[in-house]
Amino acid sequence: MSRKRFTPLFCFLLLYIIAGGFMLIRTGLEKDLPALLDIYNDAILNTTATFDLVEQDIEERKKWFSKYGEEFPLIVADVEGEAAGYCCLSPFRDKKAYQKTVEISIYVSKHHRGKGLASKLLAAIIPIAREKDYHVIMAGITAGNDSSVSLHKKFGFEYAGCFKEVGFKFGEWQDVLFYQLTL
Repeated sequence: MSRKRFTPLFCFLLLYIIAGGFMLIRTGLEKDLPALLDIYNDAILNTTATFDLVEQDIEERKKWFSKYGEEFPLIVADVEGEAAGYCCLSPFRDKKAYQKTVEISIYVSKHHRGKGLASKLLAAIIPIAREKDYHVIMAGITAGNDSSVSLHKKFGFEYAGCFKEVGFKFGEWQDVLFYQLTL
């Protein structure tokens, strides 16, 4: 069975009208890095969506960005020329037996939350994962992030378990809920 190849052009075809403007879902580009860095650093400082504790710099984000491409996609929600959010698929675990399982990450700028960007990003990445012949998408969601749980459930993700008190952030132990979508 031959694997279909992901064509970055696929993402450029998703255009939406939102709040009086336009949003394009497209492949992430190196020029997006400053905006992606701002989005991620805000998540580090103000949310439990990531367990990173120290802001990153542009060099760290360049290294992170270099991991994405043909095998592991990174897409952005472009709102009138600005990368307002992003979604990516990463290896779930390093062992070879996990190669058909990926982990999803979705981050949206604080200025664009509540506008449906995360939903549009998730709707765009699932068919890409199917095209790439992945079998399962895993989502690790910090307990208490009810909007993320609801978003993933809306797309068919099912509760798979809870890792209790595995992260310490903002002076408290954090649980991580795992949801999975079998493609």
